[in-house]
Parts: sequence; structure tokens; C-alpha cells
Amino acid sequence: MITAILLGTGFSIAAGAAAAAEMSIGLAVPLSGKDAMLGEQLQAGVETAAANHAGATVTLETADSGCTADGGAKAARQFVDARVGAVVGFLCTEAIEAALPILKEANIPVITPGVRANSLTDKRYKTGWPVYRLAPRDDEESKAVVAILTKRWADKLFAIIDDGTIYGRELSENFRLAAEQAGLKPVFTDNYRPQMDNQIGLVGRLKKAGAEYVFAGGDRTDIAVIGRDAAKLGLKLIIAGGEALRAEPGDVPLARGTLMIGLPDWSVSDDRTALFQLAADDIAPEGYVLPGYAALQIAASALAQQDAQKNFRKRIETTSFDTAIGPIRFDDKGDITGNPYRLYEWDGNSFVEVR
Repeated sequence: MITAILLGTGFSIAAGAAAAAEMSIGLAVPLSGKDAMLGEQLQAGVETAAANHAGATVTLETADSGCTADGGAKAARQFVDARVGAVVGFLCTEAIEAALPILKEANIPVITPGVRANSLTDKRYKTGWPVYRLAPRDDEESKAVVAILTKRWADKLFAIIDDGTIYGRELSENFRLAAEQAGLKPVFTDNYRPQMDNQIGLVGRLKKAGAEYVFAGGDRTDIAVIGRDAAKLGLKLIIAGGEALRAEPGDVPLARGTLMIGLPDWSVSDDRTALFQLAADDIAPEGYVLPGYAALQIAASALAQQDAQKNFRKRIETTSFDTAIGPIRFDDKGDITGNPYRLYEWDGNSFVEVR
């Protein structure tokens, strides 16, 4: 019995025969246009993981998938011609949906760290697409808001507001409906005009309603302004928002104690080996860098076995993978199990997870 170990990843993979000396993995990234910066992050993470993989040599076949259907289909045909064992990447729905029928025909599975569209995996039983994703589904953020706040605010005087955008309205409306189904009634609901210099009028209405907590479906700039104006009017208000709060700071700082339901900050990964390897190449662990690193870890692990292509699906759906972004398991639709969103509190400098 020969055991192949991926150093620094936590994987220990037993195989009935020695692993192949080389494995070929496709990398689909947008290399030009408005998404090129995100593509560069993904590429940096995947290439670093491949270069530091112990055991079989990982050869990457890189293709520009763009964010178009044409780009995705062209990339898929390149991967088929190169006879890769698996593909990691894709950041846009249009590209991956065009690529998957071609890759399915060639029995080439895909691990994507970037596409969130629910339909990608909801259609799995109909399409048979061999796709697995590290990115959360589109509806996971809303589910997390509901699960976290209905529990924490069950005995609180809370309000629900939004900025009228599709994103803000869906978050706030889903929370409102779930709260009412749980027997909770907000003391105030309203929407507000975004990008205003002040929100004194809105805060005045919140104060009159007796709100002590408020969920705001909106962006970081507006939530910062609401927090500032609440302090001006002497209203002790705890504001919660979604992952839009991870945006770059604006002119108005967030109020200390602002809550965010968001994804973990992968740049503070517990995988010190991955961070050391990235630092050695002067790569900042931002954006898609560590998710890309993790996608390569999983693909390499699933391929490092006897009859890898034949048993890839069974392997990936029955294994817990220890990766640079934590333990990962997939369900039989190809989604990660468990909701990755967590509750964080702004301490004046950064978001700190609330345990």
C-alpha cells in the first residue's frame, strides 16, 4: 500500500498503486477585460498550489474563459484537446454554463470557486453537469441573515430597512417574512434613498418607532452614514448588514459595533503553509487567491488515486477535504455543505467574528 501525502494541506491519500508521475489540470480564468484582476487572483492561487504540490507533478493547462459563453466554450474545447483530468476556475455563469456540456461529454469535472448562481447546481439532476463549487449559492447569504438574526433578535425591538436595490430589497424582505413566520414583528419597516449625504430623517423615524436594532439591506457607505446620524441624534442603534459591508471604506467610518453577516476573510487563513508559500512569491492572499488554492488542492487530491477519472465523483462527494480555506465537503448536487456565512462585529478597525 502506497500513501501519497500533500504537504501542508492535511490530505493523506491511500492508493492501491503509485500515483501517476504527472497530472494535468485545466485552469479557466478571465485574462482580459473588467474581470482580469479577479482572474489574476485566481490564477495566482492555483499556480502556487500546483507548484507546491508534493507527489505527482501538476501541469496546468490555462485558458482564457473570459466572462462570455464563447470564451467558456472555447476554453472547454482547449481542455478536451489537452486531455486534462479536471478543471478548476470559472468566475462567471455565462462562461461555465457554455463549457459544462462540452466537459461533461469528455467526462472532465469542474471545481469553481466563483460562480454562485443557484441554477448551476439546481439543474444537476437534469443536466448531469460534473460541477462542484466552493462559492456559496446566491441564496446562502439571505438564509444566514434569517438564521442568525431571528435567533439573536427574538426579544429585541428591531427594524428592517433597505435601499430599494434588488440586492437590498431581497435581503430585507426575506428577513421580514421569516421573522413574521417566527412570530416576530419589526417595529418599523421602510426604504431609503441611497448615496445621500445624511439620513437624519430616516434615523428620526427609527428613533420615534423605538427601534434599538436595525437590519439594513444596503451598502457600506449608506450604513456608515446611518450609524453616524444615529449617534448625532443620541440613538443607541445596533445596525446589521450583509456582506456588502466588506467593501472598501468610504469617507464616513462604520460605527463601532456594526454587525455583518458575511463570508470569512480568507487572508487570515489558518493554513500557515499556504500563506507562507504565497508570501514567498510576494502574493497577497486576497480575493480569489486562497479559494483558487483550495480548488487546486481538491482537484489534485481527487485525481491522486487509482482510476481517478472513473471514481472522481464518488471520491469528491464522500470526502472531507482539508484546504487552505478550511474543511470542505460537497453534497450530491455539487454544493458545499453547511452555510459559510458568519456573524461579525466591527471593532473600529476590522470585522471580528462573533462566536
